[in-house]
Amino acid sequence: MPDITEDRFPWPPACATGVGSLPGTDPLEALRLVFGELPDLPHLAELPARGPGADLTGRTAALLTDLPVELTPAGWRFAGRPGRDLGRARSMVSADLDALEEVADGYQGPLKIQACGPWTLAATVELIRSQDPALADPGAVADLIASLAEGIAGHVADVGKRVPGARIVLQLDEPALPAVIAGEVPTASGLNRLPVPEPADLETGLRSIISAARTFTLVHCCALSVPFGMIKGAGADAAGCDLNKLGPAGEEGLAEAVEAGLGVLAGVIPATGTAVTPEPPPAGAAAQVVTAGARPADGGRPPYHIYLRALASGAFTEVAVTGSLRVLERVADGIG
Repeated sequence: MPDITEDRFPWPPACATGVGSLPGTDPLEALRLVFGELPDLPHLAELPARGPGADLTGRTAALLTDLPVELTPAGWRFAGRPGRDLGRARSMVSADLDALEEVADGYQGPLKIQACGPWTLAATVELIRSQDPALADPGAVADLIASLAEGIAGHVADVGKRVPGARIVLQLDEPALPAVIAGEVPTASGLNRLPVPEPADLETGLRSIISAARTFTLVHCCALSVPFGMIKGAGADAAGCDLNKLGPAGEEGLAEAVEAGLGVLAGVIPATGTAVTPEPPPAGAAAQVVTAGARPADGGRPPYHIYLRALASGAFTEVAVTGSLRVLERVADGIG
């Protein structure tokens, strides 16, 4: 597996960052918090509590070139001309960048910005006439990808001008990508599901955005099933995922992608608290979630590979599961 060095990745080893969204409505306050608490890899905070236009789809739709959108009761859809909804979304993006320029004055180092990936955008923006997601129309998808590629390139360049000492890290959020791959995106009526694009087209769509950005890019997907192979094949430098959600197949896919050189932004701390766990876990517990799946420094096999080999041998059976911890009991002779 390639060595993890600062030369390969723009962030220092074992640093922390935020996935994107934060509570609140004040971009200056949010960015001061981010740069104070996450100095190794600060990010341009997203504040969805500000309302429509501050959400993932609306923020990214504001970056599209020559593809205006408008807000409907069901969400965002393409529009014939720019209107008030698009103006509001663009105004919030502009305000965020103004705040970033002020807070990050003199900053030098990695800086993460986020945008919706092409396939999640295609699954959430509606066509004008049919009200189906844009994913239903291959021509609309092609136009969307081309527009997004141009818009993302301009956004990266704008951030670079405002924070000239920053090394931009682009995060493409693709929460709907597994649903697109599985053919689970519904039509407007909800009675049918949209056809699945060809695997080559899915990968090409991602690659178009990554190539246009011309900066270090990661694809973030917090679903149960993350297509690490496709993300790597599209040319992404890293992938972001929630380690607490990955099943055995996802963990194996992650291990293979990492060994192939893909960087990882591991989600281990919930973005929001719950009634059961209102506070984040201790740093040691969070780190253990990551190190439990890592390759030992002495060159041995990752623990998950050992676990699979033990089960496959028939000599062990699984007797308990707690988070990422698996307890095996020997039931027969076999591997030592």
